[in-house]
Amino acid sequence: MSAPRFLTGLDRLLAEPELTRPLVGKRVALLAHPASVTHDLTHAVDALAVLPGLNLSALFGPQHGLRGDKQDNMVESPDYVDPQYGIPAFSLYGRVRHPTDEMMSHFDVLLVDMQDLGCRIYTFITTLRYVLEAAARHGKAVWVLDRPNPVGRPVEGTLLQAGWESFVGAGPLPMRHGLTLGELGHWFVAHLGLDVDYRVVAMSGWQPDAAPGFGWPAEREWINPSPNAPNLSMARAYAGTVMLEGTTLSEGRGTTRPLELFGAPGIAPRALIEAMREIAPQWLAGCRLRECWFEPTFHKHAGQLCAGVQIHVDVDHYDHAAFRPWRVMALAFKALRRLLPGYALWREFAYEYEFERLAIDLINGGPALREWVDDDAAAPVDLDAIAGADETAWLEARRPYLLYP
Repeated sequence: MSAPRFLTGLDRLLAEPELTRPLVGKRVALLAHPASVTHDLTHAVDALAVLPGLNLSALFGPQHGLRGDKQDNMVESPDYVDPQYGIPAFSLYGRVRHPTDEMMSHFDVLLVDMQDLGCRIYTFITTLRYVLEAAARHGKAVWVLDRPNPVGRPVEGTLLQAGWESFVGAGPLPMRHGLTLGELGHWFVAHLGLDVDYRVVAMSGWQPDAAPGFGWPAEREWINPSPNAPNLSMARAYAGTVMLEGTTLSEGRGTTRPLELFGAPGIAPRALIEAMREIAPQWLAGCRLRECWFEPTFHKHAGQLCAGVQIHVDVDHYDHAAFRPWRVMALAFKALRRLLPGYALWREFAYEYEFERLAIDLINGGPALREWVDDDAAAPVDLDAIAGADETAWLEARRPYLLYP
């Protein structure tokens, strides 16, 4: 069998002895989740545990758990002892979000191997920030075993504003940042001024502009990095549909197409799509919208028939360069406001342990999008002006951290 053309950082670490040589004699921990697998689908825990000369001393799991078994947000994972290898497995989404001093005492080098979705709100990047800060305080090393950004290099959305940092907002990034986790680590180190031994085991053969994946290699199986991230279509739509978590509309949790569709009882999807096309047809480029009906088995509107819209971003109609999911979803909110001016759209609840600020504002790193939706006089050009300036600034700011052509 010929060698794979594309290799993740984990694949390279296992295949190239010179990469593991600096780890000999060190206690090595691993931060991972279910999608942390090799090209032959061996999980990173099992692959590293039997790697000659490597002393695997501890495991860490992010939100949804090392096993990815926790379905929803704010469902915590416990610490435990791994039953196969007898080493501690610590949760960074349980009693703590930041690694404790005791956790940090179990290793010299932390390997981070997590599949990301390329979106600021996806909390694995916040966990990376927290472990980098802890490593800087404790004199530990952090290595990211890099993986693809499945949605490639496009940038979209407003930058998180100062004072709006949270577990879903690790820093002044746009919603779609266009970086890999390894590249983000370099940006965090520079942005936060961290004195830390940070390294990236880079991928080989990653072509973020290549069709048909445009970030996701065609030869790699998709494994859910979190329970409601079931496929590439979801990943492509997520930078827009994640905003549904801050609304009363269902984002499709409790269905087989979570975060690809949205709706609620009493919505008129055909009229909604027509209003979207009237308000800003240019924002609908690169995708297709289809009216649909669904009944969530759990979460918002469980057991109720919802009418809504599915965003299709596959086969020949998908235009990677033109598709802008953040604007598509903003447009859906704006169209709903036009059709149902008094609709209770914004959900008021504790979101990722924030109790004072609206979830939609936490998700967007400030109130600008919500204010645009709620302002009858605000036009698409107004949101474009705000977001466009931030997108241009970020394209320049991220340039020094790009590791791949």
